[in-house]
Amino acid sequence: MPTTSKHYDVIFAGNYTKDTIITPDGTRYVDGGGMNYAAHAGARLGIKAAVVTRLAREDEHVVKAIRANGIDCYPFYSPASTLLTLEYKTHDVDKRNLYVKATGGTIRAEHLDGLEAKAITVSPSIRGEVEPEFFEEMQKRNGLILAADVQGFVRVLRGEALVYEPWEDMGRVLRDLDILKSDAVEAQFLTGETDIEKAAKFYADLGAKEIVLTHSEGVLIHAEGKFHHYQFHSRSMAGRSGRGDTCLGSYVSMRLSMPPVDAGKWAAAATSLKVERPGPFDRPLDEVETFIRLHYNHGTS
Repeated sequence: MPTTSKHYDVIFAGNYTKDTIITPDGTRYVDGGGMNYAAHAGARLGIKAAVVTRLAREDEHVVKAIRANGIDCYPFYSPASTLLTLEYKTHDVDKRNLYVKATGGTIRAEHLDGLEAKAITVSPSIRGEVEPEFFEEMQKRNGLILAADVQGFVRVLRGEALVYEPWEDMGRVLRDLDILKSDAVEAQFLTGETDIEKAAKFYADLGAKEIVLTHSEGVLIHAEGKFHHYQFHSRSMAGRSGRGDTCLGSYVSMRLSMPPVDAGKWAAAATSLKVERPGPFDRPLDEVETFIRLHYNHGTS
């Protein structure tokens, strides 16, 4: 860790995951982790980004790859990296089975000591990777935007299977959040609502100020009492893994300088482009701008 404070726009915290992705089209092996996808999206959109992660020392190539893309990386080494298998039995991108053979451990508030940022985005994969106390400690940092992905709290490891279980600490965590990311499947499980607007309002009523809710067709932004809908416009789903992480990373990054309705356009555009290719988002900024003019120039859709 640095001996003096280092300043960033957004710090992305979460464990690296060594992913095996199984689809009807075959099997691929990918360096994953929500923080990885989210940070690359933010960096491509022009923010100063840093990653705090846990992984095995044998996977240090991931740290080098993150740094090679202009993102500072602060690794904490564990006996094993999180080994995640994502199985898509059909082409329905919202339906998948998840399995874990090892985990990288817990990220704590002290892992961010010496680092300062305008926002912290937490992207865990499994419950226990980040505990509620983390958010309570981060709230003590005045003026900080705090964002998190619900996936790392609804997913619980039972044996080697990741299953959804009720989240007893949901209210405790959401009261400290500025931005919450969820997908439609997680939202239905946690809120009981199939209507995504009702699900987003459920989250908001528990304290989260802004909701980023992805589904197979697009993303809903709920902020300042308003709902903004954006469709995804992807020519391919070859890079489905990391969709939600890219959406959250893009939204938080652009939210630093623009209102929710505009940050939502950037998030929808970056996510649409990302899912066309496996791996982290790698499109140039002007390509995203062109995509916004083409698809989102007339407000929400």
